[in-house]
Amino acid sequence: MATVIIGGGIIGASTAYYLTNDTSVHKSQPVHVIESSSQPFSAASGYAGGFLARDWFSSATAALGALSFDLHKKLAEEHGGAEKWGYMESIALNLDVSEHAKRRGGSRGDDWLRVGTSRADAASKSHEAQISPLDSAPAWLTKQQYGHVEVISNPGTVAQVDPRRLCEFLKDITIERGVRWHAPVRVLSVRKDSETNAIEGVVVLNSESQTESFIPCKNIVICAGPWTQSVFEALFPSSSLRLRVSPLAGYSLVIRSPRHSLVQEQQTYQGRSHAIFTTHPRDCGFSPELFSRHGGEIYIAGLNSSTIPLPSQAEESKEIMDREKIQDLKRVAVRLMGKLTEGHNESSADVPNEDDLEVLREGLCFRPVTDTGRPIVSRVPDNALGSGLKSDTSAPGRERGGVFIATGHGPWGISQSLGTGRVMADLVDGIKPSVNIDALQL
Repeated sequence: MATVIIGGGIIGASTAYYLTNDTSVHKSQPVHVIESSSQPFSAASGYAGGFLARDWFSSATAALGALSFDLHKKLAEEHGGAEKWGYMESIALNLDVSEHAKRRGGSRGDDWLRVGTSRADAASKSHEAQISPLDSAPAWLTKQQYGHVEVISNPGTVAQVDPRRLCEFLKDITIERGVRWHAPVRVLSVRKDSETNAIEGVVVLNSESQTESFIPCKNIVICAGPWTQSVFEALFPSSSLRLRVSPLAGYSLVIRSPRHSLVQEQQTYQGRSHAIFTTHPRDCGFSPELFSRHGGEIYIAGLNSSTIPLPSQAEESKEIMDREKIQDLKRVAVRLMGKLTEGHNESSADVPNEDDLEVLREGLCFRPVTDTGRPIVSRVPDNALGSGLKSDTSAPGRERGGVFIATGHGPWGISQSLGTGRVMADLVDGIKPSVNIDALQL
């Protein structure tokens, strides 16, 4: 029986991938992906940093994080991910810029990423002796007075991808398998059987032609990021379920630096990425994060806001982008990656830097966050749908039908994407999830 996935970002693409993978006994059954945006991957899936971690998570999401990291590695090995979507092994570093950096303590640049995670204390203790001069940092990171870096990742436990290219790969391969992608299309309502109250399908509207059509299905997977709550309310207006998912906006830049070339990427760093977390400069008001990515690119972000209203469509983010915020991020990029002004060096009390960086792309995207800080990866109980909707509990596998939700991954959407897709496919197929997700259930 057909499955409709609402949300064509990386979670939706991953779910479609595993619903049609050779490991699924129902791989030949129809799958539809509904995306409301006219521009593919114009939300966080296309503008996120693409940092992957295996063991930076709390107990609630530790198993999902590890599964997803391993699936990222496996997918890259099987399909040439290094070239197709820039999969690279990485090393995570904390940049501490203070006169007393060697004494430890104080804030770290990755703190906002690690809230509630088990890596917070483990990383700082296991790498106590690895504080090193900034000379060990990548050449594209400008030397700062009192600057020191420490390794905060274990070998083989962090990696890097270009999320947009990964999404494009997942879309292409699922189309080859017969998945139908519909865009720009909105789901208007759910149609149910008048006798059994089971889901019969969904009514959708093509935003360009303004024509309605009906897609028969028994399963509905909602993974629309920060728009998930509004989608659920529109489809199930009589439901009292509130997901409490809110948008966290984040600005980003993709930059090219004269101090980071393809030759350095392949020879000096042997195809390895660097992830830099820092609270410097302290007067910028946020904690910058920088990731070198395949092709000699460097991604910088960390300037976030929970007060920017969520646009109705992802592509509208460009219209509400605050130019001053972009300039703030650019100034920090120059401070951290710019060329040292002639006559100054890293031992200077104040290090002015020249702007010789090329901005390739500016971005503003919205990530879904929950009140608990944990994602929601769950089947929706029938009694929470309203209108008497119910699944066929006597039917096997996808024939049972039902509604499923995957959202609220916050800054970890790319890292946990493949694992979430695998688990969602398990739930739709009516089998035991690949890992324990009890703490992520509704």
